[in-house]
Amino acid sequence: MAGKFDTFGDLLVGALGPMLVPADGVLDLFAEDVIFEFPYAPEGLRKRLDGRDRLAEHFARLGPLVEFHRFDLEAAYVCGDTVVIEFGCEGRGVETGIAYDQTYVSVVTLRDGRIVRYKDYWNPLVALAALGGTEAVAASFGKEATHA
Repeated sequence: MAGKFDTFGDLLVGALGPMLVPADGVLDLFAEDVIFEFPYAPEGLRKRLDGRDRLAEHFARLGPLVEFHRFDLEAAYVCGDTVVIEFGCEGRGVETGIAYDQTYVSVVTLRDGRIVRYKDYWNPLVALAALGGTEAVAASFGKEATHA
């Protein structure tokens, strides 16, 4: 089930396919009460976002910081309503120009065709380098940059 995708939303549709209800955009793939977790988030970034509105704010803050070029789906393992996705991405930090070539393992749980929980495992050192370090991350994320 490997594949290459231009956006994170396209990657999710490619990995989860018929388990998802049709959506107009990436945020519509998520339930209103989604819990999005980042267990390995470095100091300065949240470890958890509660609700689609918080996720939208996070995506809006991340967008100007990282330029994503490509997402590569390696595999998806389905177990009932939960799917483990292995994927990577290529990109760069907008301010630093440093590569953001990241590898992910994500545990995704669905309810009624929407993502209700997303647990995102990734290398925080890659993110810190691409974004310019802990202080730059904290400054970029402002009020969001506290752990919940």
